[in-house]
Amino acid sequence: MKVLEERILKDGVVLGKDVLKVDNFLNHQIDPVLMQEMGNEFARYFAGKGITKILTVETSGIAPSVFAGLALGVPVIFARKHKSLTLTDNLYTSKVYSFTKNTTNDITISRNFITSTDNVLLIDDFLANGQAAKGLVDICEQAQASIAGIGIVIEKSFQPGRGDLEKLGFDIFSLARIRAFENGVVKFIEEEENK
Repeated sequence: MKVLEERILKDGVVLGKDVLKVDNFLNHQIDPVLMQEMGNEFARYFAGKGITKILTVETSGIAPSVFAGLALGVPVIFARKHKSLTLTDNLYTSKVYSFTKNTTNDITISRNFITSTDNVLLIDDFLANGQAAKGLVDICEQAQASIAGIGIVIEKSFQPGRGDLEKLGFDIFSLARIRAFENGVVKFIEEEENK
């Protein structure tokens, strides 16, 4: 998605050899026009797959998921990382390691919101090692829901997440695929390489 790649080049900041800071438009401040374009692109790619729900992890996956849900006309569920007084029982739970925060969190959703009749689209902000996506897959498996595919805003293709998820048979669609960080500059996988 060219507009996203351009925004990453303009406002993204490479930290070290494998971290990309995009808090200007995705992870702290949100650009709603860009989110709407991303949601429409996810909806275009996954149209016709019979999606009944979108599942993401709080917090950075929520905005693109909501716009994809709006475009597809389906509800959006987000797995919570933090305990809540109103979300204490009848839960699906999975453990997820966060690479950027170097912590492991339990993610949870109410069993009331996902069932075996659902066909779920998973959406997340980043795909690196695939831990968040695997946690969402685990929750869908606990609910016996089917998974229509996995939508990713930014994929770091030099890390193993895509390969691990493809081995499990999932259709993965990433809006921007980063090949490498070279001297602090983001290098994208070209469209020809994407095929």
